[in-house]
This record gives sequence, C-alpha cells and structure tokens, in this order.
Amino acid sequence: MSSAESASTDTDFNADTPHTAGSRTSDYDYVLPEERIAQHAVEPRDASRLLVVDRKTRALSHRTFRDVLDLIPAGDALVLNTTRVFRARLLGVRDSGSPAEILLLRAVDAEHFEAMIHPGGKLRPGRSVTISPELRVEIVDTTPRRTRLVKLHTSGDYANDVHGAIERYGHMPLPPYIERADNETDVSRYQTIYADASGSVAAPTAGLHFTDSLLAELTAKGVERVDVLLHVGPGTFRPISVDDPAEHVMHEEWCEVSADAAARLNAVRARGNKIWVVGTTGARTLETATDANGVVHAFRGETNIFLRPPATLRGVDHLITNFHLPKSTLIMLVAAFAGYDLTMRAYAAALESEYRFYSYGDAMLLL
Repeated sequence: MSSAESASTDTDFNADTPHTAGSRTSDYDYVLPEERIAQHAVEPRDASRLLVVDRKTRALSHRTFRDVLDLIPAGDALVLNTTRVFRARLLGVRDSGSPAEILLLRAVDAEHFEAMIHPGGKLRPGRSVTISPELRVEIVDTTPRRTRLVKLHTSGDYANDVHGAIERYGHMPLPPYIERADNETDVSRYQTIYADASGSVAAPTAGLHFTDSLLAELTAKGVERVDVLLHVGPGTFRPISVDDPAEHVMHEEWCEVSADAAARLNAVRARGNKIWVVGTTGARTLETATDANGVVHAFRGETNIFLRPPATLRGVDHLITNFHLPKSTLIMLVAAFAGYDLTMRAYAAALESEYRFYSYGDAMLLL
C-alpha cells in the first residue's frame, strides 16, 4: 500500500498541507504487481475467492464466493444489474490500409453511435474504417466531450441490420489491463449468467461470480432476487486525473429501477430485512433511485452520481464487489460504504493474501 493510509485532520489540496485521509485522489493509490491482474477467469465462476469485510467488527475473513449462500439470510433481497455487454470493439483498416479501432459507446439512433476511435488524429470527420465487406464505419463528427459520432454502413447479409453486423464482426470489449486478444470463451465468460438488456461496453464484474446453481439455491433458501439495470460505460474504469475528487467530471450512464423493483425493495426494508447489492453499478443505480429517507423510487434515465467519502449509501445494506483500479471512482465508492481506513486495510490484506484483481479477479463482500 502507498502512504494513503496516513491520517490527518484538515481538508486542503495543497500537497504540503495536512488533509483528511480519503479526501484526495492520491489517497487511493496502491501498488499492484502486474501478475496479480487476472487475465483469465476461474472456473467454475463461484470458485473465486471472497474477502469478507465486517464493517461493524472490522474483521476480515477469507472465503470462497460460493459461501454467499451461507451468508445471505432468507428474506433478504439480492439486487442484480441485468445489463448485457455487446461486441462494442470494432477492428478494421483505414483507407490507407493502416489498422484502426472503434469502440462503440452507445447508440444514438438506428445507425449512429457515440464512439471512441484510434488513432484519433488520423480519423477526422468524413473518413471511414472498413471492418468487413459488410460493415463500414464513417466518422461523422466530434462531440463536445471529444468522442466521435459515427455512422455504421451495412450491406450484404447484414443490410439494414446494424446490430446483427456488430454481433458478427465486433469483439468483446475486454478492459485494456487484460493484455490479450478476446476469444470465444470471453463471449460467455465476460458476461453475467443473467445478462438481459444489451447496452454495456464493460461487464458489471461483481456479477461474474454467480452460477445458475448458486442463484437457484439462493432462491430456494428464500432470498428475493430484484433486478435493476445500468449500462456500463468506459468512464467506469477511467482514473481520476485531478487530486481533488470534487473537480472530477463524472461519466453518465443509463439506468433503470422499475416501479415493481422499488416496491419490492421497500417491502424488504419495511419487514426488517436487508438489501444486498451486487456491484458498484448496482449500487450507483440504487442510490440514484433512493431518497434521503432510504425510500426507493422508480427511476429511468441518466445518472452521473459520484459516491465518495464522506457520502453515505442509503439504499445498500451489504455490497458485493471486485477489487478496483487505484485512484478510480469505484474504489472511492467502496470507501464511502465501508470507510476509507477499512477499505484500504482490506486492499492491503488482499494484496498480502495474493487475491486476483480487477474484472476477472476475486471478490469482496462488505457486511
């Protein structure tokens, strides 16, 4: 761990001035050996390791993910984000014959998408990238946030079938820290077993540990499953570049909590049971829909909620999550829920105990 665990008393962003631990971006830095970044997922899914962190006693224990069956009581609710990752990464060639890459972020209409492109300097509006004889990407414009508006042209078997062409010729958008090409295993493995609505360019990775049998056993036990939706964007993984987190421009993601889901969650709380949320994406969705009194409301739209200390989470009683990048909004969300000191102590324990990190890595359960 870095010096992030040092405590102090004053909130000021001058590097020479003492500050409250957890109030600076640099407080969330840590050193992770490259070999600890999981390049492949374990099998079966629920065989991954689980670091259990008790927020009341501050005790840490080492389990396997399948142990959540013993830890979640009957009558409690398990909140799952049912988004589906689409094959958003398109690899092709420019008119010059040089390689190019398009990462589709979100659909604007049937043919137009917001996208990130590489190389950006070479692909100005009016130029195009050929993905296959049946799929070509035209660069249309530059957006205010420096992404691109692109138009997808399809022909042949995929004429007038943009999404079919994407699924045929696109690649799974594995995060850049997975330093290998995607393969057919990733098509199913970089996807939760309960994925439904397509729209994410990154997986809600805490959900990757669940198996059909584990979910079935939780249901049989009396744990109530409640589905929400958040389409994960690339900003989820973007490190914060300023040392004052308040200056960070939070990315927007589309999410939904149905009226039925809100009513069921409120009923769970009303009878004295708890809400277990799977993933930071599920937590952001639920907190967007939860008012100051802890009441969940139906919600459908964009969220740019940024959860970090000293914020508190009103709709989440327990959180299942993976281990996140240093200086990211995700590790700050965990600190908002568990407290800065306990979060960093848990990360130190995970490093010492050789847990696997990031998307295909192990998990942590915050009680």
